[in-house]
Amino acid sequence: MARIGVNALYLIPGRVGGTEVYLRHLLAAVGSVDRDNEYFVFTNLETGADLVPRQANFKWKPQAVHARFRPGRILWEQIVLPMEAARYRLDVLFNPGFTAPVLAPCPSVTVFHDLQHKRHPENFRWFDLPFWNLLLWASAHRSRRLIAVSGATRADLEAFYGLPPARIAVVHHGVGPEFFALDRQRVEPFVLCVSTLHPHKNLDRLIRAYASRERDWSLTIVGLRGFFASALEHLIEELGVKSSVRLTGWIPREALMDLYGRALAFVYPSSFEGFGMPVLEAMAAGIPVACSDIPPLREVAGETALFFDPSSEDQIAAALDRIAGDATLRAKFASQGRARARAFTWERCARETRDAILDQVYLP
Repeated sequence: MARIGVNALYLIPGRVGGTEVYLRHLLAAVGSVDRDNEYFVFTNLETGADLVPRQANFKWKPQAVHARFRPGRILWEQIVLPMEAARYRLDVLFNPGFTAPVLAPCPSVTVFHDLQHKRHPENFRWFDLPFWNLLLWASAHRSRRLIAVSGATRADLEAFYGLPPARIAVVHHGVGPEFFALDRQRVEPFVLCVSTLHPHKNLDRLIRAYASRERDWSLTIVGLRGFFASALEHLIEELGVKSSVRLTGWIPREALMDLYGRALAFVYPSSFEGFGMPVLEAMAAGIPVACSDIPPLREVAGETALFFDPSSEDQIAAALDRIAGDATLRAKFASQGRARARAFTWERCARETRDAILDQVYLP
């Protein structure tokens, strides 16, 4: 039986977007597939016991640090967490949020969701970027095994950090069965986009493309207010589409599921992704998808979505026309997307993640 630590110090409920969805679903699935190994889940003061599966082999280990104060959280991760790992005699430490303690007394397995700080450093605040560069470089080189959430992210780890492919496992995200069970009988005239309001999500081009012609349907954008929120609100006002383009901000999961159940179609214009979980969720819900033609989204959607060049407002506008106006195309993509999404399960993700972790425990 292995003693496995889970470094959840980064998690701020409702504030870290898809990485929270990932960790909550992953731990729940690990709890269902692994009743043998012991898991010690280290959380911050913002995160409650609801993150931790209730099985007897899971132990909640709250730490006296606020994740909202990032310098404090980083120092705790680098100084105190290694002592906790020694105290609980951990065999391996799993880090699901990019960073790992450099001085961990046991092997580390660390998840990289993307390498945006290398691909698009312009999207980071000047005072944040040096810490991203240092901490993620250290995590990549000190961790014995890395998990990339897509082949595209693995390729970036190899290119930017010079890591050998053998050290990197690709483990795709899953999607919950609740999406497949959605009742889609009440479809309404709006197109849905689920995205944090950050510059690389390309939402300004989406809004301009939407506003470029008359529409008989509205656009709803759901997601955390990021660095680009104020600029997007100003753009909506400037283009005169305030009555038909809605920015909801973060909403509870139940409200999001309701929107997935009613949306006419789904659009995702992001210029950079590590995986693209909202696309997979929309596919599983049976919503026809139009999205950016970038490698991670191709990896997720295959040929079951309508792709467009994210740098072209004309192509985005044309894709909106087709996905909202062509009922035959929508039916085709809805059916094919749902069938493809069935291959992405949290149980598979949990098993592959557990195996990647245990490989480091039993290395000769």
